[in-house]
Amino acid sequence: MDEQQRMQWWEDARFGLFLHWGLYSVAAGEWQGRPAKGAEHFMMYERIPLKEYALLAKGLDLKDYDPDRWMALTKQAGMKYVVITSKHHEGFAMFDSPSNPYNIVKCSPYGKDPMKPLAAACQKYGVKLCFYYSLGRDWADPDVPTKKANRSNTWDYPDEDAKVISKYFQRKVIPQVTELLTQYGPVGVMWFDTPELITTDESIQLKALIRRLQPACIINERIGNSHHLGDYSVAEQSLKAPAGPWEACMTISRNWGYSRNDDVYKTPEVLVRDLIEVASAGGNLLLDTGPTAHGTFTPKAIADLEAIGRWMAVNGEAIYGTQAWATQASLVHDEDSGVGAATQKGTAGSTAGNVPAKDAVNDATSNKVVPDIRFTAKGDVVYVFARSWHDSRFTVDVFAGRGLVVQDVTLLGSKAPLNWTWDKDKLVVNLPHPPVADIPVYTLRVATKRA
Repeated sequence: MDEQQRMQWWEDARFGLFLHWGLYSVAAGEWQGRPAKGAEHFMMYERIPLKEYALLAKGLDLKDYDPDRWMALTKQAGMKYVVITSKHHEGFAMFDSPSNPYNIVKCSPYGKDPMKPLAAACQKYGVKLCFYYSLGRDWADPDVPTKKANRSNTWDYPDEDAKVISKYFQRKVIPQVTELLTQYGPVGVMWFDTPELITTDESIQLKALIRRLQPACIINERIGNSHHLGDYSVAEQSLKAPAGPWEACMTISRNWGYSRNDDVYKTPEVLVRDLIEVASAGGNLLLDTGPTAHGTFTPKAIADLEAIGRWMAVNGEAIYGTQAWATQASLVHDEDSGVGAATQKGTAGSTAGNVPAKDAVNDATSNKVVPDIRFTAKGDVVYVFARSWHDSRFTVDVFAGRGLVVQDVTLLGSKAPLNWTWDKDKLVVNLPHPPVADIPVYTLRVATKRA
């Protein structure tokens, strides 16, 4: 299987669900009766001994776990794949791992493998199952040093020089990745994180294992040591596009994992804007939420996903299978609209400047909601997104020099004909006034032909 065949479904998908789920879900953002430092990384920040931290598994009951409902919601939201944490930095496997007893089957009251029914639900709803695996950080293993000692378990295993990461790699990584690729049917992506001190030879060996067991499986760049070993790049908590195939992973709320104290959720409008921002720059959006220890999504996350799903039901054709078409070109409000002249310029995928990276809360995306436009394309069709739009008329002037003539313009979700004119490479459109939608983000389908 060549690279184009392997990547095609993923590049067409554009939108996926990220799930951070582990022992930190039991703590739910608290430790010893107070907010925990470091959110889902709190084992490291609080320097909790492994034997004490492992006791959290007793609260992992999954009593309300319904993967069928999870995937029904995922499909309804317009997401095409799900990436779930099989093992996070804490080292605890959220799947049946015969090679290592520190797992949900052996240690929790749930006592079963939650990934098996999840895999079945993915098959039922046509959602690609993908696995996250923390590669070069594992706070349960005595042989995992990191580039910075304060990112490894030095409270249980203080001698960094005595740690031999190759022992961990052969003892735990290779067996567990093999289990993930042989126990659940087709796996769409192996989504690695924090390669740290994994060697080049080990990254190459790991890639060869994946290609042998599941040739169609995609691998992200965090397999380590070279961008060329992975199939695509990752922008974490940022919408700024790197070169080549890429994916932005970001949280729906403040944290990756579930915290009962997390009440800062992005609005559906901001999330739809983010999806468009990424798609208009040729990337995928992997949107994260953290399930609870009982196996449920938070009501706020469900409400956001349902709202996105209503928007995608109308506008999804402008996201799926599209390519980047133009930079954030000029947008001119009609002078008679009462809004006044305004112009937005920049490059596709730009966002607020990055903030210093942190382990937990490091969201560099913008919550600003301003009227602007973005573009995607599919064949001879150009899609024009009017984001956060409350006006009825605007001019699109990015067609100049492209040798295109506009043949027809329609508003997705509306059967009413639009009033539009095409003059000297400028498209002037009158939206139904006033536009009405749950999320004021509208999509024009512009059919073109060569001049």
